[in-house]
Amino acid sequence: MLDVTTRLTPGRALLAGAPDGAEIWALREVLRGAGVRNLVFVARDAERRARVEADLAVFLPEARVIGLPAWDCLPYDRSSPNREIVSERMRGFRALAGLAEATSQPTVIATTVNALLQRIPPAALLTAAVELKPGGRFDEAAFRAFVSVNGYTRADTVMEPGEYAFRGSIVDVFPAGAEGPARIDLFGDEVEAIRAFDPLTQRSEGAIDRLMLAPASEAPLDAAAIERFRAGYGALFGGVAIKDPLYESVSSGRRHPGMEHWLPLFHAEMATIFDLLSPDAALVLDHAFDEAVQARFDAIADHFSARAEMLAGGADEQPYRPLAPNALYLAPEDWSSRLLEWPALALDPFLGADGALTVGARSILDFAEARARSDSALYQAVADKFAAAGKGKGKNKGKGKQRAVLAASSIGALDRLKRLIRQDGGFEAIQSVPTLDAALALPEGVAGALVAEIEHGFEADSLLLVTEADILGERMHRRQRRRRRADAFLTEASDIAEGDLVVHLDHGIGRYEGLETVKAGGAPHDCLRVIYDGGDRLFVPVENIDVLSRFGSESDGAQLDRLGGAQWQARRARAKERIREIANQLIAVAAQRLLKPAEMLEAPEGVYEEFAAKFPFDETEDQLNAIAEVFADLASGRPMDRLICGDVGFGKTEVALRAALIAAMSGRQVAVVAPTTLLARQHFATFSKRFAGLPIEVRQLSRLVTAKDATATRKGLADGTVDIVIGTHALLAKSVSLPNLGLLIVDEEQRFGVTHKERLKQMKADVHVLTLTATPIPRTLQMALAGVREMSVIATPPVDRLAVRTFVGPYDALQVKEAIQRERFRGGQTFYVAPRVRDLDTLVERVQTLVPDARAVVAHGQLSPRDLEDVMSAFYEGRYDVLISTNIVESGLDIPTANTLLIHRADRFGLAQLYQLRGRIGRGKERGYAYLTVPPDRQITKTAQRRLEVMQTLDALGAGFTLASHDLDIRGGGNLLGDEQSGHIREVGVELYQQMLEEAVAAARDGDDAAAAREEAWSPQISLGSAVLIPEAYVKELPVRLGLYRRLSALETEHDLEAFAAELVDRFGALPVEVENLLDVMSVKQLCRRAHIGKLDVGPKGAVASFHKGSFPNPAGLVQYLTQQMGTAKLRPDNKLVITRAWEETSLRAKGVKRLLATLAEIAEAT
Repeated sequence: MLDVTTRLTPGRALLAGAPDGAEIWALREVLRGAGVRNLVFVARDAERRARVEADLAVFLPEARVIGLPAWDCLPYDRSSPNREIVSERMRGFRALAGLAEATSQPTVIATTVNALLQRIPPAALLTAAVELKPGGRFDEAAFRAFVSVNGYTRADTVMEPGEYAFRGSIVDVFPAGAEGPARIDLFGDEVEAIRAFDPLTQRSEGAIDRLMLAPASEAPLDAAAIERFRAGYGALFGGVAIKDPLYESVSSGRRHPGMEHWLPLFHAEMATIFDLLSPDAALVLDHAFDEAVQARFDAIADHFSARAEMLAGGADEQPYRPLAPNALYLAPEDWSSRLLEWPALALDPFLGADGALTVGARSILDFAEARARSDSALYQAVADKFAAAGKGKGKNKGKGKQRAVLAASSIGALDRLKRLIRQDGGFEAIQSVPTLDAALALPEGVAGALVAEIEHGFEADSLLLVTEADILGERMHRRQRRRRRADAFLTEASDIAEGDLVVHLDHGIGRYEGLETVKAGGAPHDCLRVIYDGGDRLFVPVENIDVLSRFGSESDGAQLDRLGGAQWQARRARAKERIREIANQLIAVAAQRLLKPAEMLEAPEGVYEEFAAKFPFDETEDQLNAIAEVFADLASGRPMDRLICGDVGFGKTEVALRAALIAAMSGRQVAVVAPTTLLARQHFATFSKRFAGLPIEVRQLSRLVTAKDATATRKGLADGTVDIVIGTHALLAKSVSLPNLGLLIVDEEQRFGVTHKERLKQMKADVHVLTLTATPIPRTLQMALAGVREMSVIATPPVDRLAVRTFVGPYDALQVKEAIQRERFRGGQTFYVAPRVRDLDTLVERVQTLVPDARAVVAHGQLSPRDLEDVMSAFYEGRYDVLISTNIVESGLDIPTANTLLIHRADRFGLAQLYQLRGRIGRGKERGYAYLTVPPDRQITKTAQRRLEVMQTLDALGAGFTLASHDLDIRGGGNLLGDEQSGHIREVGVELYQQMLEEAVAAARDGDDAAAAREEAWSPQISLGSAVLIPEAYVKELPVRLGLYRRLSALETEHDLEAFAAELVDRFGALPVEVENLLDVMSVKQLCRRAHIGKLDVGPKGAVASFHKGSFPNPAGLVQYLTQQMGTAKLRPDNKLVITRAWEETSLRAKGVKRLLATLAEIAEAT
């Protein structure tokens, strides 16, 4: 064993007794036992580095941890490294450079083989920074120069590392290497305050006393670096290279995707991470270290030769001229010599000979044998192991007692395992602790339980560590990275952009042409300009933006309405009537079910806990809520009719499995109906696996089953010996008898035909029904359907998923070739998607040329349903490597082996479509890769560019479903509410359709009286004779201004307005008079609605108010009010209310009008 007398010498040595899983124990022993203060752990890959880095706080709480990841792109890639990775590298470089001045605190540097092999810029550039402090001077010119040279990008809203925004006297910036963004408040050229802010809410959180602005890129673009690059690029590749897009971009001072792969041309010299290490450091080399090094050298050589061959053959549409490998990476001989300069301990799983350096750990047998017997046997075996360790028995007999420690990847998993070990194993003495030291300090006989991501357990003389994976088999939990909520981008996805079709509540479909400041009553006023048929223009004041809604993304063929024409009102009335019928049908169906009794089904004790423990993931909060709601429905005594919404892979099937367990164990039959044979087969495999070992018979019925098996299944269903049957519409045939049916589970109900839906309705009459769907349901509709159809939404992605790496760039033949080959080499499959059927032949030709040995198959919507299903079945079974298709793969099957997605002409897809497509991959433990390609020789639109930027920026997890839920127009409502729905959406636009449906369902639910009292949405028109706008000088970015106007129009209370004003001050500085006026108008607008005033004109001598629809709810109260006003208020013959006041000063008008309206509102509400 290592002890404090152990001294390490330069050179390589084995560190024995360190099996896989015990690397963190080895680091602990070396740091504490060998007198090393600076320890470098070199992981073989990024995943192991991240896991060890996360666990160091548990095993070595006293150590400072520095993470140094490698770039997350391939050698000689066209993509730049991810911003967050660059930010983490910059933080690590700065920390390493400052180690010499640091205290004696021990340090662990967690890095990878790839990171060590790559050359880096010189330390002077890596540690360059601009320091800002409150009270100090802010040199705007110097700041702008620094951010433009060092890789920062200007953004409308700062959310990612390396972004900044100027807003007058406020500067937002997310420094590279910082934990979060900062807001700098300026007073002239002095820094008044610096505050941290939340990138999701954009609200300030706390003061910062010092801000360090580090480079956000390893490739600077100052004049010297640009000149160095131009000279080097020209010298290496000749005069022909000066026409390359890379050369042109850098020459003009613009960043080019993937320019970091020519990093040596930007610097006079290059360094390595070895140059930053202190002389007293020691290295610990991961298992399979030499193999990882050789694999990296091979990959570098392969990628270089592939690029060189493609360049020589002229096969690349956009030339890629690679640097020699030794320029950006260490040569093998340099690598070997640098490694010998420090003590390097290579982890060895074996115990080693006497006298060898060892940390004394040994692998433990997992519990596979006990797991195969039963769950109770499994937890009994774990309990026995823990008890034996505490008594010094078993393999450790005679060597002293061990401390048993249980490690799980999350608090939820740990709690469940503790409970099962206590219940089934009878081992009660198990206590949660934060660190290993705390576990070792527990009283004798007490086992510790801690959260750590160790994959495999081990034992040492004093310790027995058992992991979640040892007990349950392979677990696929992954540490959750900081995620950006999709909600943060919903407004960006739904913002009205110039050229979009919009729907005006009163005037119908027009085209939005931009924001324009017009003079109204002698004062400037921001208005939205909308063009109608015939060129007529309508100016909509920004405070009335709520009368406009988006038509939807599918606007092809939509006709503009004529301004003032009757056609729009007729269409709207027609849609409203049909929507009212749909709503009444829904209410009638719901009421009918409530009157019928159903058997109460409850979870069997013991069996259910064991069944749930077999689920190899942590349940998400949404999933747990859905399960609890289903259980409550089953036990209520009324027939359940619940809809579970969630994307494929979000855990809907697990909810169905648990419901099926309850029904089957209660002696009732369960039928699971799926629209395709392939989905039915997937469900059958899942159900068979989960119900193995239980006294429950699971059978399948579809065209894939032999006639003999089908007959046996029907007989078993009729006599009750088959408990769960899974099938397609074959289950709906009259020859199938289910005499004891208790639960019907319908997967993707909207994909069944009309005939099958009618048969389903008959089956549903008085049994519990659980419907699963991946079709997004808009949030407004969720609210509307509350109480009509029970609904559970699973919008949280499973915590085990790795985020999909997304690359956006011009089509690159080599990139496509490598993507397909890499997926094939890891045993996976690839989707290659095009926007149009006519593009598919081009893609087939490409794949055959680039990867001739890859087996490709074509799928599109013009194939017959049976042919399409056969193609998808063959792909699912692995008979093909590449599926070349249109976006027909956007929804449907879960194919865990398909983890690479190539999209041809990504600029032609909508944002939600791109999310849905990307959601097809990365569903298992393998990382998914998405390549969004655009034409190399063609300019794409600004909107398309923005969509692709959002795709690359936003984490895929959870975003796809949330965003698609917002965009009902992408896939329609899945016919959940009626077959004619899509036609009505085309007539009135998606947002207005949702609003009308919500109102209709609420009216039908509340009854005629309430419906009569409820009015349609209307927007009062207000003129205070003052400037009403958000000035461009206050918020420069037009999309941000428009987004603020839309948010403002949705605020409903005075409290909301005050919170919004506080946010504006926080984000943009003190409110200008025009914005104060705008907030006053919005406040007056809320009061106008309450006072039933449709139009209000205010001037220096008073106000004129027109009542909405020419009437006031409380005429008697109004007469009394007029009498009290002693002639200062009168009602004209045209029913307009005239108020006489002396409001010469603009500032007095808003206050006076608010007082006046508050009084009228009280009178109106006193009816």
